[in-house]
Amino acid sequence: MSQWLVWVLSLALFLLVLAMACTLTRLLKGPSAQDRVLALDCMYLNGMLAMLVLGILYSSSMYFEAALLIALFGCVSSTAMAKFLLRGEVIE
Repeated sequence: MSQWLVWVLSLALFLLVLAMACTLTRLLKGPSAQDRVLALDCMYLNGMLAMLVLGILYSSSMYFEAALLIALFGCVSSTAMAKFLLRGEVIE
């Protein structure tokens, strides 16, 4: 792997961690529940992208499988939270 690719991937990983830190402040300070759910969506998306960058950086397929699981659980949990906030119950 070339040196500039390692540098770019490291920069991307740093920016994703910075984005997760900014999202954490919205998660903790969010004035409404909808803001907190949106912050959780953004955090799982940034976490998934960080796992993909790590998979490229270390040339390991385990990171890609972990990113797939994060995407799956994030989608299901955000759907459940949206339904709970809309109707007050998850299972009808």
